[in-house]
Amino acid sequence: MTQTIAYVNGQFLPLAQAQVSVLDRGFLFADAVYEVIPVYAGRCYRLQAHIERLQRSLAGIRLHTERTAQDWSELIEALVARNGGGDIAVYLQVTRGAEARREHTLPAQPTPGIVAFCQSRVPVAPTVLEQGLAAVTMPDSRWRYCAIKSTALLANVLAADEARKAGAAEALLVRDGNIIEGTSSNVFAVLDGCLTTPAECDAMLSGITRAAILELAARHDIAHAQTTALSTAALAQAQEIWISSSTREIYPITQLDGAPVADGRPGPHWARMFALLQADTGN
Repeated sequence: MTQTIAYVNGQFLPLAQAQVSVLDRGFLFADAVYEVIPVYAGRCYRLQAHIERLQRSLAGIRLHTERTAQDWSELIEALVARNGGGDIAVYLQVTRGAEARREHTLPAQPTPGIVAFCQSRVPVAPTVLEQGLAAVTMPDSRWRYCAIKSTALLANVLAADEARKAGAAEALLVRDGNIIEGTSSNVFAVLDGCLTTPAECDAMLSGITRAAILELAARHDIAHAQTTALSTAALAQAQEIWISSSTREIYPITQLDGAPVADGRPGPHWARMFALLQADTGN
């Protein structure tokens, strides 16, 4: 089903008619945050966790709204229903709104702008499950506060484009010799049998799927750890590497910087976690 209904500043309307002011601060300054919520058979996956992260991001940019967690939940679920449910993703963006003039100064009493729409989720290609994906490492050129899910994603976009030009599906970003995350994903590695991921910090966005993987690992007695020092050297010796995100779930990385990861095939730890995550989402 085509997702044709959007929500813009209090109104549900056809996506083709969805418009915002050219003075909206999200458009002018990327003064906005966002969330992407995966939906399985009409059911939002870990919706409250997404809303909690949205509220943290809003607090991080000092933007107050009158909406409660229940208000956000009702808005998102209403939009899903108006678009027919199914297997889709909801994009929700909150900006500091539009003022009469373009000025850098934060408005004292902003009227937040809220935009949301749905789009279909692309199913995982069988070749990805069988062969995995390629990734490259590159320096992290983003701003300091990546824990805020900001719409200021130009550095991510450019890094992802460089990765594609290098024949890779994702760029893994490096600061001070350590892996932080991908351009739109979190990173996991199996090191000496232990599932390892970078620990949360201001330079990383803690993904909802990342949290789900760690929760499933704990529930099923899978050895796991968070580290402040997942070095590029350690990653090069990993038995398995994964990337995770709300829309991609978990993908195996079988080639890194042109070299195979272990035997160059998706590994058994990934296969087990993939099955556990599918069960958790209801697939």
